[in-house]
Amino acid sequence: MNGGPLGVRIGHSPDPDDAFMFYALTSEAIDTGGRAYEHVLVDIDTLNSEAKEGTYEVSAVSIRSFPEISERYALMNCGASMGEGYGPMVISRGAMSLDEVKDVVIAIPGMSTSAYMTLRLALGDVEVQEVPFDEILPGVLSGEFEAGVIIHEGQLTWKIEGANLVIDLGLWWNERTGLPLPLGGNVVRRDVGMKECEEITDDVRRSIEHALENPGLALEFARKWGRGIDADTNERFVKMYVNQRTVDYGSDGREAVRLFLRMGQEIGMIREDFDVESIDFVGA
Repeated sequence: MNGGPLGVRIGHSPDPDDAFMFYALTSEAIDTGGRAYEHVLVDIDTLNSEAKEGTYEVSAVSIRSFPEISERYALMNCGASMGEGYGPMVISRGAMSLDEVKDVVIAIPGMSTSAYMTLRLALGDVEVQEVPFDEILPGVLSGEFEAGVIIHEGQLTWKIEGANLVIDLGLWWNERTGLPLPLGGNVVRRDVGMKECEEITDDVRRSIEHALENPGLALEFARKWGRGIDADTNERFVKMYVNQRTVDYGSDGREAVRLFLRMGQEIGMIREDFDVESIDFVGA
């Protein structure tokens, strides 16, 4: 289906937490009132770019990219990916200090990502190279890149694979702010109408709740997108990013989004004219 009156395309990343979150919609395990959902799997940097064009009715996006699409999309109060004292990590092949990593080219999963903005907040104006997210960890280990920012399940497998941790950006953020690190969110296109925005948001929230309450099949489905990870690692990763915070940002989660974007404005990565306080969280 390609966007008929009851068709809703969801663009999301091909990784276990998104697959788990949307399993009930994929499998039609919940009643969506006649709305039919089509899932389009795309990496997060591409999703951020597609959102500027309004390609999908619903999309996962980086929080860092939301101000650029805020006139076209509203942020859902569900579907958040937030690091609770953990998050993207800067890794190297051998031991490397923070001062040393600031002087090398760091591989990143995209300029539009929250991971990159967090890197800039933590380390300043470092030199970077955009690399597909799934090529960063092996590229660092092979010596192709001196350092890299890893996301997704690499946050759990880096040590086993022999990398060196330079800094956990989610831990850095939490120690500095006392808040979770807002990485990704789900947005819904405003032109479908406010009533539909609210109903679609409710469908997504119920899909997340269904997976949390019935994790067996959802975890089995999610593991297909884990790039070879075992069942235990898959479950650990999913639980990191799909939990009660994903059902509802909570007041501190919403404040974390606002603070993250304000800090981005301070370093020139978020446009100055964006009114952080005006963010509407559909379904809050």
